[in-house]
Amino acid sequence: MNKKVEFVFDVGSPTAYLAYTQLPSIVAHAGSQIVWIPILLGGLFKIVGNQSPAHLAPKSAWMKTDLPRFAKRYGVAYKSNQYFPVNTLALMRGAVATIKDGNLQQYLAAIFPAMWAQSKNLGDAGVVRDVLKDAGMDADHLFERIKDPEVKDKLKSNTETVAQRGAFGAPTFFVGEEMFFGQDRLDFVIEALDS
Repeated sequence: MNKKVEFVFDVGSPTAYLAYTQLPSIVAHAGSQIVWIPILLGGLFKIVGNQSPAHLAPKSAWMKTDLPRFAKRYGVAYKSNQYFPVNTLALMRGAVATIKDGNLQQYLAAIFPAMWAQSKNLGDAGVVRDVLKDAGMDADHLFERIKDPEVKDKLKSNTETVAQRGAFGAPTFFVGEEMFFGQDRLDFVIEALDS
């Protein structure tokens, strides 16, 4: 049986965006598949006592160089989001809802670039609505879906579960019982899938 890579992500993480751009080709080459696990990164930080690099001046400054470096290596568009950090609670509930509705890929193909290639203010519901409509999605339907208690509970449960498994940030990847953190560890994910 082919291995799966569990991808723990929050669209508010630029490194999760970079990983998102690379994972499909990685799993295609490995004959594997992605299990998408949306979490609330701020909630995970609170559970495990971590904090955003945005609040650590030296790391934040370093990432301003490192992120474009990796985007160039990967051949993908990247632009630092001028509104960062963004409260992603509604966005991540949207990810949970679109998994249930079967259109996660359409959703992520709109949201990730809007955040990390176009520097849009996705903390503004009107901007999110426009992004979704431009992607051919029913924004009104999705805005209703994110109010569903089942959707809210699933996002909370995902966040708590990955914390219990040892995650402390995003992106995190699980291949079986092995955990890897950061888009700069994708080579280890490849090795784990190929082993």
